[in-house]
Amino acid sequence: MTFYVILLSYPTEITVSKSKVPIFAIALLAIIFAVGLFVVGYDQGHIFSVVLGEQAYEDLYIHELTHDMRHAAGFPCH
Repeated sequence: MTFYVILLSYPTEITVSKSKVPIFAIALLAIIFAVGLFVVGYDQGHIFSVVLGEQAYEDLYIHELTHDMRHAAGFPCH
């Protein structure tokens, strides 16, 4: 009595996916975040003062636009 062992070799593939976030994308998002933080939290007419001059410090357009968001984020403005 003879037994034959048949070994079937199945090809196995291992797929390694490396997706990296580019450094410039992280830097760009950091810059956008910093500018947004300035606009929401600290602008007291500085941005529009380039166009409107001293009147921008009295009108405070962006301050009034983001007023409630400033308080919700914890920025004091009064």
